[in-house]
This record gives sequence, C-alpha cells and structure tokens, in this order.
Amino acid sequence: MEYKNIVVAVDGSKAAEKAFSKSLDIAKRNNARLILAHVVDSRTFSTAEAYDRSLSERAETYAKELLDDYVEQAEAAGVTDIVRCIEYGSPKVKIAKEIANNFEADLIICGATGMNAVERFLIGSVSESITRYSSCDTLVIR
Repeated sequence: MEYKNIVVAVDGSKAAEKAFSKSLDIAKRNNARLILAHVVDSRTFSTAEAYDRSLSERAETYAKELLDDYVEQAEAAGVTDIVRCIEYGSPKVKIAKEIANNFEADLIICGATGMNAVERFLIGSVSESITRYSSCDTLVIR
C-alpha cells in the first residue's frame, strides 16, 4: 500500500519533532504530499484573552514560524509536495476528523505525547484521540 496524503501533527514538542522526521522518510518513499498540521488550541487562551488580547496573535505567529521551519527542513530533505495547515480549536477533533478528511489523508503521523500535559492527564492524549477517531491509518511515534 502506498500513502499519497500524509498529515503530520506538529506542535513544537520533542515528540512532534520525531513524528516529523519519520514523516519525511515515509513521504519520500511514497512520493506523497506532506500536510504539516498545527492546531492552535484556542480553548487554552480564550478566557485569558480578556486580559491580554495579543495571545491569539502570538499563537498564530508561532504557528506560522513553526510551519515555515518544518517546510524548510522538508524541502532540504527532498520532499517536494508540502502543504501548510493551521487550524483553531481542539487538536483532538481537528486533526482526526477535519484536517484528515479535508486533505483526503490516508495516513496521520503524530507524536506519542504533545505539549499539553495537564489535558493529557485529565482527559487523554491527542494521539490517543487521533487513533480512536481517525478514518485512516495512524502512526504514533514514541
């Protein structure tokens, strides 16, 4: 089986970095389109934004810079078909249910743990949610 549309979930964590590295190999081997997906978890700053209106702007700037860095690395590694995707909302919902469907993904790659340790402890990890709700293959990188 060949993968043609690979979504890799990135959030700036070490686990996401490992997932991204693995996605480069898989994308090159399959001559696939690599969709770099970052979801700005708007729930985390929605209440705090009443005190600091620049939070959403900083989150968006961070997301763009993060994806720009990943695009540079992917191009340097020889991946030619790269798409940036920045969404807002819950990463658990957006990645598996929306982003993967919108890009007709046949593989989602993510790190085993992301940046939000409190949420992971309370209601489960993003990677767990992706594997549960995804309609395509999912690769979780440890």
